[in-house]
Amino acid sequence: MKGERVAQLELLLRSHPEGIRRAEIARRLGVHRSTISRYVDDLAKHIDIYEENNLIKLREKDEESTPMELSIYESIAFNMGAEALAATPEFANPHLASALRKLAMNMRTYAPKISDNALSLAEQVDKAIQRNRSAADRHNQVLEVLIDCWVSGKITRITTTLTGNEEIEMAPYFIGFKEDAAGRRPITVTGRLRHTKDIITLDISSITDAVMLDETYTIPDNLKPFSHKEAETYDAIDMIPLTIRLKEKSALNSFSTLVHGKPELTKMEDGSYICRFDAENSIELMLRIIQCGKSVKVLEPESYKKKLVDMLSGILSMY
Repeated sequence: MKGERVAQLELLLRSHPEGIRRAEIARRLGVHRSTISRYVDDLAKHIDIYEENNLIKLREKDEESTPMELSIYESIAFNMGAEALAATPEFANPHLASALRKLAMNMRTYAPKISDNALSLAEQVDKAIQRNRSAADRHNQVLEVLIDCWVSGKITRITTTLTGNEEIEMAPYFIGFKEDAAGRRPITVTGRLRHTKDIITLDISSITDAVMLDETYTIPDNLKPFSHKEAETYDAIDMIPLTIRLKEKSALNSFSTLVHGKPELTKMEDGSYICRFDAENSIELMLRIIQCGKSVKVLEPESYKKKLVDMLSGILSMY
């Protein structure tokens, strides 16, 4: 994190050749003013910076490397795209501001007006972050964890308001925009629920916490385009009051596509969970229980346990 802050400090100095005060640097980086001196000292080991009239400045070298240039069409397309991104609340994060500044400084010599506009957009993003710092920080932290998991191929455990703040585990396959039923295009994560083949898409703003697990996954080569299933409604369906023991909480994901009521979880001393919920009385339910193997054990009702045992015995008798 510290190295990232130092890199952001360099970008700020490059985009403010007139200099910038320590208090303003701290505000833009979202850190306490007392830490800025350490960042300045670290950056001074790599580039020539100095302080004049309480302003931190970057001493530019006489010889500058030739930047990659965009055509006028590419420059204007970039400008329009940058404006669209800056106007999207979900994308108001320091990484966007940093990227805009890098590209703006690259365009300074051949497209100064577009460069100035990109720098102005970066300022707008910074201000938007400051206006809603707590929500922006949480959103960015979740996004960074999901990106880290996607890049390193690691399973993530997330807590989302869509499941009543219950934890679920998933393998993130894709992070980007996806239009919802209301016509919004929030930043979403799409991936496979652990212990299932189910693909789900979640609005990142609904995720309150994300943690990288030390378990890897691979994205299938034959992965089909993602589809977003609309919630089905049923006027009547046969339901049973099911009580099961879960060796691991994520095994509950196996029942996500079945019709069921809200699960009630009780954690036991051995780390397992007792879960009670109404579930559809279907062959699909039995198949999901079998799919979980030893991770799930049916406790009640007795009549359903007998029905499951009879089914398993019938299958075994075939072999």
